[in-house]
Amino acid sequence: MRLVSATGARVIPLERLNPRVRARATLPSLFTLGNMLCGFSSVLLSFQGHFRTAAVLVGISIVLDICDGAVARAVGAITPFGLQFDSLADLISFGIAPAVLVYTWALPAYPVWAWAGAMFWLACAAYRLARFNVTIDPLADKRYFVGLASPGAAGVVISTVLAIGDPLYDWAPLVPVAAGVVPAALMASSFRFRSFRDLLSPRHLRITAPLAVVVVLGLVLFPGATGMALAYGYVLTCPLGWVTAPLRRRWFGEGAVAPPRTPMPSVIMPPEADDEADESDDAEDCENDSDGLDGGSCKRPGVGHRRGAGES
Repeated sequence: MRLVSATGARVIPLERLNPRVRARATLPSLFTLGNMLCGFSSVLLSFQGHFRTAAVLVGISIVLDICDGAVARAVGAITPFGLQFDSLADLISFGIAPAVLVYTWALPAYPVWAWAGAMFWLACAAYRLARFNVTIDPLADKRYFVGLASPGAAGVVISTVLAIGDPLYDWAPLVPVAAGVVPAALMASSFRFRSFRDLLSPRHLRITAPLAVVVVLGLVLFPGATGMALAYGYVLTCPLGWVTAPLRRRWFGEGAVAPPRTPMPSVIMPPEADDEADESDDAEDCENDSDGLDGGSCKRPGVGHRRGAGES
């Protein structure tokens, strides 16, 4: 199977590159590997009861996940292998690790809810990453994510753990639900969240650099409060953006709001419109080729059955 970009971006096999370019293309994968190892280490530490350290490792995974994408764009090494490797690492770091952290930290007093919450998180994270894989396009609009990105959802969990600290054995399950179930549901939703990738571009360096210094100082001095402000504030950008969209469109123009969302075709399943076009073309070819030998009709396997199912 050959990967084809919907907008015509070139997909080049890795074996066609010279060794120097190949080494540059594999550089982002080193950050992805570090992301995956930190996520797996977080799982082990969660089972051992080291919740804060496990949360910090998931936070490091978020940083490495941001770095591998930035490095890939900087060196021009966006490869199909890198995209799939990144998703597999994200499933461990932002799917399994937060699910285990929520289970061991917040829900051991509620065994049924513990299993349900952890499985729900993992299912939503896997769905989110799989949907991203089959609709990704290197040249598409990267300003928005469809659904809450898995690193952003994991940030809600780890910031809550760092802010509260001790396990919630005697607490009501409201906080675990807010920290675990709501971000998981947002991952599987179709709500759009701003990616803020433009802040990593060189033209925004004057804004990004001071902001990064403030965030780092806040995480060092007040990790819980800073983490919750960042994570929960990012989640709130979606409803706030929806509420303020009419004003931003009026004041700053159409470019200040999200454009109408059109579903991208999967790289495996063809769009329905193309199927209908192919059927009409084949039907026309049949009519042209029949020459009246069968009364002007030409039957193709499966077409009549599919139309009958649609009418029923």
